Amino acid sequence: MEKNVVDNLTMKRTIRRISYEIIEKNKVLENIVILGIRKKGVVLARIIAENINQIEGTEVLSYELDITPYRDDLKTDIPKEINLELVKTSLTGKVVVLIDDVLYTGRTVRAAMDAVMDLGRPERIELGVLVDRGHRQIPISPNYVGKNIPTSQDELIKVILTDLSENDKVVITKQ
Repeated sequence: MEKNVVDNLTMKRTIRRISYEIIEKNKVLENIVILGIRKKGVVLARIIAENINQIEGTEVLSYELDITPYRDDLKTDIPKEINLELVKTSLTGKVVVLIDDVLYTGRTVRAAMDAVMDLGRPERIELGVLVDRGHRQIPISPNYVGKNIPTSQDELIKVILTDLSENDKVVITKQ
C-alpha cells in the first residue's frame, strides 16, 4: 500500500522554494558548488542549480558526488579518487551545498562530508533535502528542508524524481 504525500505540483514548488532559500542565505552565488549525492540527489541538485541560474542569471556549479567508497555499511572496490573525476572544480574556500532526496539516519550525509573533505577545505558545508523523515543516528541537521514527513521505522519514503514531469511524487510505503 502506498500513500502519496507529495504530488508533482507540490514537489515543483518545494524545490523552487529550496532554490530561493539557498539564494537568500548565500549572497555570493559564484562561490557556491552544489553536490548531488548519487542517485536521486544528483537530479535534485541539477534542478536546483537550474532554478538558481534562471532566477538570478548566475551559473552555479553542480556536480555528482559518489559516497560509495565512504559508506560504513558495505565494502567496495570503488576508489575514493572517483570524485576527483566527478567534481571538476576545487572545493577549497567554496560554500558546498550537499543535496539529497531523503534524510534518514544521517549516515549518508556523514559519508558525503568525508568525501567533500577529501576534495578540499570548503568555507562551509550546507545540506538540503527534499524530505526529512527523522530517526537520526548521527547528529545531522539540514539547512534546507522541502518537507518534514515523520515516519515510523517500518515505513519507507520513496521519491520518484526525473525531470519534474507529471509522474514525479513522494510516497510512503510499508516495509
